[in-house]
Amino acid sequence: MLKLILFGISFVFIFEGLIYFLFAKKMRNMFDIISSYEPEKIRSFSSILIILGLCLIYFTLKLYET
Repeated sequence: MLKLILFGISFVFIFEGLIYFLFAKKMRNMFDIISSYEPEKIRSFSSILIILGLCLIYFTLKLYET
């Protein structure tokens, strides 16, 4: 189980690193756009992403548990 968790975290690090690496010039514009949003809108969007991620992990582990 720990192996899968570490594997997933490493993919997150790789994906995040690739985004900053490939779109380094656009990051400042993206941060300006995000900073213009209200904090509640950002929280609700991130809550949806967290729930989707947890569901994906749950169903993946449930599917491959056999």
